[in-house]
Amino acid sequence: MNPNQDLPAIDQRRALHIWTIENLQMLPLPEKAYGNFFEEHCYIILHVPQSPKATWGRSSHLHYWIGKEASPEAQGAAVELVQRLQEALGDQTVQHREVQGHESDCFHGYFRPGVIYRKGGRASDLRRAEASVYNLQRLLHIRGRKHVALSWTSFNKGDIFLLDLGKVLIQWNGSKTSISEKSRGLTLTCRIRDRERGGRAQIGVVDDEREDAELMHTMEAVLGCRGRNLHAPLPDNRVSQRQKTNVRLYRVYEKGKDLVIQELATGPLTQDLLEEEDCYLLDQGGFKVYIWQGHKSCSQDRKAAFSRAMGFIQAKGYPNYTNVEVVNGGAESAAFQQLFRTWSREPDPRKHRGMVDGLDVGKLHSQPELAARLRMEDDGSGKVEVWCIQDLRRQPVDPKHHGHLYSANGYLVLYTYHKLGRVQSILYLWQGHQMTKDETKALNCNAEELDVMYQGALALVHVTMGREPPHFLAIFQGQLVVFQGNNGDRGTGQPASGTRLLHVQGTDAHNTRTMEVPARASSLNSSGTFFLVTADICYVWFGKGQEPPHFWEALGGRAPYPSNNRLPEEVSSIQPRLFECSSHKGCLVLTEVMFFGQEDLDKYDIMLLDTWKENNQSYKEVVEGSLGPRSAISEMIVVSARGSQDSPENELELGLGGGGRRDTVTNDSGCISSVASGSLPREQLMHQAVEDLPQGVDPTRKEFYLSDADFQEIFGKSKEEFYSLAKWKQQQEKKKLGFF
Repeated sequence: MNPNQDLPAIDQRRALHIWTIENLQMLPLPEKAYGNFFEEHCYIILHVPQSPKATWGRSSHLHYWIGKEASPEAQGAAVELVQRLQEALGDQTVQHREVQGHESDCFHGYFRPGVIYRKGGRASDLRRAEASVYNLQRLLHIRGRKHVALSWTSFNKGDIFLLDLGKVLIQWNGSKTSISEKSRGLTLTCRIRDRERGGRAQIGVVDDEREDAELMHTMEAVLGCRGRNLHAPLPDNRVSQRQKTNVRLYRVYEKGKDLVIQELATGPLTQDLLEEEDCYLLDQGGFKVYIWQGHKSCSQDRKAAFSRAMGFIQAKGYPNYTNVEVVNGGAESAAFQQLFRTWSREPDPRKHRGMVDGLDVGKLHSQPELAARLRMEDDGSGKVEVWCIQDLRRQPVDPKHHGHLYSANGYLVLYTYHKLGRVQSILYLWQGHQMTKDETKALNCNAEELDVMYQGALALVHVTMGREPPHFLAIFQGQLVVFQGNNGDRGTGQPASGTRLLHVQGTDAHNTRTMEVPARASSLNSSGTFFLVTADICYVWFGKGQEPPHFWEALGGRAPYPSNNRLPEEVSSIQPRLFECSSHKGCLVLTEVMFFGQEDLDKYDIMLLDTWKENNQSYKEVVEGSLGPRSAISEMIVVSARGSQDSPENELELGLGGGGRRDTVTNDSGCISSVASGSLPREQLMHQAVEDLPQGVDPTRKEFYLSDADFQEIFGKSKEEFYSLAKWKQQQEKKKLGFF
């Protein structure tokens, strides 16, 4: 390779760049070829996060990919070029080593629904493949995206196979495959048709061999006679979750001419083990090896990162396809951070030039990406109403005491604000730690009553004491105080007399909360701020160590207290993560979806969105309180059973009936009103605020009340077609057409 070769230009407006290594040089790959990898080649892949999703906390990712037939010379050239690119891109770049068939989730995130491995690698192979796309016969194994032998012996019951005949693509689904696997397989099949065949190939799907006799006849003409029995599903060779939790941290340094790898700790790891002057190796149970480089480490150590990782892999006897990730201090990936007990990051203005100092919450309306990152609907300046649950009923709280909550009570906080010219409402259900089961049920029942009064237009959010989300704190503008015990004064919000110790947490009016703690010296922390309230005087304590005797007397005497050098809590800079949930052999497996968007929420999947900072409840709390009373479930079952006797199955599923279904709601006066489907003109529904809708209209389904003709004209499809779409697609169309 020519060491003086210029590096390719990088268009920062494009998220993905791919180069192939040919004749030991980097050649850009045309975008139409993205996702296709020749087995004799090495490739370099660069992903640059794009605005508005990009923040200083999101790094670029640089990968080099090794085909299973790639030459050692090509592999060496790929490593050297990746190192040169990384130096040019700077420290905010995560590097990866990928091997064919064993790529990381991050790598596969660029090529949904999958990648395709192709034989060969020379330029003649590529030209031949492009010239003969309609004159070929190949069998693809969808799960592994691998070529397999053109024979029925390659098939098994647990996977999906694609017989590619150029002008015809036949997808064969194993009898043990799930609906989500079939859906993703079909997406890949359609991509091959559209990107490689210009949309001019026919697709056939074999779900049941007996019902697809014509397609089976075509397959047998190519593959031979179908045998009676197929192989059982292939065993799952994925690394166990237990193995992934077996983490070990090593310090890597040179002693004379020798390289030393010194074991420091096993999990759970702590961040303070990582020193900025050194390099470290983290072994995740042989599943993955990380190299962490402090930003003060020497350049020689940085250049040797991949070679040191490969030496460690060989010494441990791990497979040579073990994934390697190289991260720099301050630009760690979420996957690396999660291997530590806690992880905190403080923005360094020297590293992140151009970043706005501080967060102006006043820009939340004009900058949706900022609102999404902070997970705040607005700046908290809207209308607030508060009720306290007492005697299993809701009692209004005087506005001057809105910020005073008690740990033995539950509260309903109704927040109303304007967004895009419309009235929006959020109902927070705040639960104190000392609430009883009956009070928790009463909190949920009263919330349901309010939701009915507002015709189902409220967004309900459960909040647990001590884990209030940012927007909830912003509503009270820094005045939230949580007292211990029960509010026995019927909503006055006045604390009982006596000595109280209050811990103040936060940095400004939008993230500050004050929590009462036991009034004893051991509750103090020298890194915090506390109020000590007695009958005679109020102390503000900053841990200065100059307390008068009366201060300690009020706390029952001196006692040891912690001294943690903690940073103030700030909005997390860590990006949310999306996981696909699947069950294999009775074990729940979470597969991360990288660089996700709304389109990844497939209606056949179950997904988990991890936002790092949201509230959580224990299993016991959920079962005993948040799920609501069982009697309500019984009533719903009875109502559903009665309704099913008169309604066809498709009406229950789609909410539609041939004769025009009537939706029944309870209005504010407790009376029952109804509006029939198809009974209202579009003028009374389109672009109408909730308070301007006709009585009885469900504001979350305004389009439902259009006539069939109006619906077809406005949406360009029937109601049945519309309601068969994924929920997010329905919402997207409703927003665009003024029905959201």
